[in-house]
Amino acid sequence: MEFDLPSSPETGDRRIRRSRSALLAAAVRLVSERGTAVVSATDLAETADVSRRVLYQHFGDRDGVLIAAVVDLVTRELLPQLVGRPDDVSATRALARHFAEHRLFYRPMLTGSCAYATTRTLVTLFRPISIVGTRALFGGLDERTAGELAEYFTGATAAAVSQWLVEGPDKLDPDEFTERLTRIQSLLTVEQPASHSP
Repeated sequence: MEFDLPSSPETGDRRIRRSRSALLAAAVRLVSERGTAVVSATDLAETADVSRRVLYQHFGDRDGVLIAAVVDLVTRELLPQLVGRPDDVSATRALARHFAEHRLFYRPMLTGSCAYATTRTLVTLFRPISIVGTRALFGGLDERTAGELAEYFTGATAAAVSQWLVEGPDKLDPDEFTERLTRIQSLLTVEQPASHSP
């Protein structure tokens, strides 16, 4: 599977990198501990040991920090695991394990005030992977069609992951979820018989 990982804002200033990292880690920690995305800018800044001004300079507002934390977590921990995966099953298993491991963070993000932005962000992050898979599955598609199909499949997968994280049992089973998604994906790869008009 070949795709480019999203790039993170790079800066040569270590203090800026440390402040950004501290705010992102604070967002994941506070949302996970509290079970809600309703975390104040003051709490985020205090937990990160930075000023509120720094938070606003780097992220614009509280929601900006929360969404950036989603991007950071997926980009650092999950997307690198998907590069070079030999098959869809291992990639799907990596996805399921990541989301199960970080359920305490993602669940509030998918049900709170940031739910739409979180879903759109996840779809955007996974869309390049989906385009590669769509092209492999359906062959020579034009750019627009490949993009539309990728958006459709990525949105459907995001909805399934969201439902699993929000409504699933207390102890999630990544292997069961992998089997479920793989079974659905396999239905899309089976060549359908041509229909005959009566």
